[in-house]
Amino acid sequence: MATDLVPEVVQPAADSSQPASAPRRKRRTKTLGRDLWRYRWLYLLLLPGLVYFALFKYLPMYGLTIAFKDYVPFLGYSGSEWVGLKHFQELFTGPDFGRLMFNTLLLAVLTVVFVFPAPIVVALLLNELRVNVLKRSVQSLVYIPHFLSWTIVASLTYLLFSVDFGVIANWIHGLVGGQKTDYVAQADWFRPLIVLQLLWKQTGWGTIIYLAALAGVDSQLYEAARVDGAGRWRQFWHITLPAIRPTIVVMAILTSGHLMDSGFEQIWLMTTSLNRDVADVFDTFVYYIGITQGSFSYATAVGLFKGVIGVVLIFGSNLLAKRMGQRGLF
Repeated sequence: MATDLVPEVVQPAADSSQPASAPRRKRRTKTLGRDLWRYRWLYLLLLPGLVYFALFKYLPMYGLTIAFKDYVPFLGYSGSEWVGLKHFQELFTGPDFGRLMFNTLLLAVLTVVFVFPAPIVVALLLNELRVNVLKRSVQSLVYIPHFLSWTIVASLTYLLFSVDFGVIANWIHGLVGGQKTDYVAQADWFRPLIVLQLLWKQTGWGTIIYLAALAGVDSQLYEAARVDGAGRWRQFWHITLPAIRPTIVVMAILTSGHLMDSGFEQIWLMTTSLNRDVADVFDTFVYYIGITQGSFSYATAVGLFKGVIGVVLIFGSNLLAKRMGQRGLF
């Protein structure tokens, strides 16, 4: 038969010295290099940010090694004695750990319950205003406190709630009578004042993010809902709230990483000799131990403990968000 005369084509044996993925890797490297050159100006704009984070964020992390050493400034990082987990054991078994943890967590819970929802509520209320002049005026008024320093906020708090010349303190005393209450110095009023300061200073700034999310909602959805007979509450529940839900989730994840950060400046300025038992948190404790007493290694161990808890909370909240059907942060 004619087919028997056709010579058999012999396939060349594959070279075992060169893996099959090598050409694919070469093509991937070539494509990466071409993309880097194509968008070189964009990457050049990114370079200052990368240098900033490398120099001021990642490079100083080498200093965390002193949490595992008995750091002496004259000996330096390498000359100080390695003590392992000694400072962490002192932290967890010390008499201050329980009080610091309780005060920090209680302020974190109050922040989550009262401060975190406040920008959402204000943004939703502002979104319902139809008079642009009134809406912009209210926005400006609630934004202004964010640009004030904590020193000014604490000074205003003393002017309003001090027992001697506080305007609000004297007004409350005139209404209820009895003995005057020193709201600033009393331990029972420390946490309510901290929450009020956070609400007044940070609520307006947080509304910017949620108003931006609300601005991206398609107005045709509201028109279709009104045609179907949906009222304002139905529109809010089925259109507005689902539209900003991803933003709320992302902000919640970011907030979870700062739950252990009570804010040194605010707490420090509001701390007195009478409310120190409820005002001491990890942030102020690091200052007391590290700066005033010179226990740099112990203070670094406390700060590292806070940082690890923050990282765990971010990853945990991100995983929880994904388990609940949300996109999460990463």
